[in-house]
This record gives sequence, C-alpha cells and structure tokens, in this order.
Amino acid sequence: MYVGQLEFFNSQTPDGLKSFGSALCMTSISLGNYVSSLIVSIVMDITAKGHQLGWIPRNLNKGHMDRFYFLLAALTSVNFLVYLVCARQYKCIKLEGKFNEEEDNEDEEYSV
Repeated sequence: MYVGQLEFFNSQTPDGLKSFGSALCMTSISLGNYVSSLIVSIVMDITAKGHQLGWIPRNLNKGHMDRFYFLLAALTSVNFLVYLVCARQYKCIKLEGKFNEEEDNEDEEYSV
C-alpha cells in the first residue's frame, strides 16, 4: 500500500516538487501511525471504567479483542466509503513533459 501511495504522489506532482510529494506521503503515513495509537488509547480509556478490564487489558486472554477488531472493521468500512467518494471525484493531473515523452516513445516503437 505504501509503495502504491508513494508512486501516486510521484506521478501526480510536477518534477520540481517531487521531494514535496514524497514528504506528503511520509507525513500521511506518520499521521496514520499516530491516529492508530490514539484509537488504541481511546478504546482503552473508554472501555476500562471502574473495575472492568476493558477490551485491551495487560493480559490479552482476559480482554475482548474481538470487539476491538469489530470496531476496526467498522472504521475501515467507513474509511473505504470515504475513499470511494474521493476517488470518484478525483481528476488525474496530466503533466505535459511526462505524457508527451511517453506518447513520442510509443509512436517510435510502433513506427518501426
């Protein structure tokens, strides 16, 4: 997934902004890791009220990891729906230098 994301950022940024596109890709990956840690912390705080162990206790055999994974499945489903909406509205950026060179190379290959 990360390789595809980096390739997308590189293909959709102009040549002068390649490092900026790579930085955006790495930033989104790091923010995803922070959000993941935040979700675990929030679930632990909400579910461990009073004398209850919560969904993710120190001894995982006494917890309810199944509920946590159902929560992750629900969040992933919502994320996929948001992705579908964004993907339908996305318009591919055609960079002049890249596509013209590729078209010229294809014409040369077929003219032989």
